[in-house]
Amino acid sequence: MPLTPPIPSIPGYEDGPLVEGDRHLDDPLFWPVHLASCLRGEDAEEAAFGADWDAATELHRALFAEHAWPVFDVPLRSGHTVHVVYRDIDGDRGVDYLIHHPSWPAAETLAVDDGHFMGPGTAWHELVAVADQPAATGVTDADARLLLLFPTLGDTSLPDDAAPRLTAALDALTAIEEPAEVAGMFLEHQGQWEPADWRRRDGVWINDGGHSYRNPANPFALPGGRLREISAALNGKHLHPGEHGATGTP
Repeated sequence: MPLTPPIPSIPGYEDGPLVEGDRHLDDPLFWPVHLASCLRGEDAEEAAFGADWDAATELHRALFAEHAWPVFDVPLRSGHTVHVVYRDIDGDRGVDYLIHHPSWPAAETLAVDDGHFMGPGTAWHELVAVADQPAATGVTDADARLLLLFPTLGDTSLPDDAAPRLTAALDALTAIEEPAEVAGMFLEHQGQWEPADWRRRDGVWINDGGHSYRNPANPFALPGGRLREISAALNGKHLHPGEHGATGTP
């Protein structure tokens, strides 16, 4: 008999009906559905979905079932894991982007993709760094990692190779007929928020986004120690022993 996938466990999310979501990763239609909040207007939706609109609507309903919340895990070399959770609490639907380390009591929120959006959670260089980190479990494919976390992006300073990199990922994993065109649309709009300016302060990457947990000026920002640790993890760095969960300003 086939083995039942283990139910994911995320500290702080124990009450959610979490289920393994990896079965969706091989569905070319999953990706435009997952990235739909980065599309603006009918022309963009037509370019991304083509004739598959009805099937995409059905998949969207399945992903946001109240009784089963798909989870996708993106392990990092630092020991942290980024969890992507399709959440539906009494009709409050959205995708939560969480990060957790075994030494933490609960996961922290990087970004929230819903009607009450919070973000951005990553800069472009961090998105690429996460995509290219090798992993033996969870989502291991670099293109899949890039597309899965793309909705957390908000960066005013995109490098020249951003469009080719995103185009290649869309070409590899989707059935989009003009991946370069759609990649341009995604990069123009990125997440639901205004693109942010990122800078490195005392070794920590922070931004100026008004809805971002990684902007220390916001009253709801993550504590300084968490900002430092998350910055290091996303950028493929290791902290020295004893630095996990450190407190203080970045």
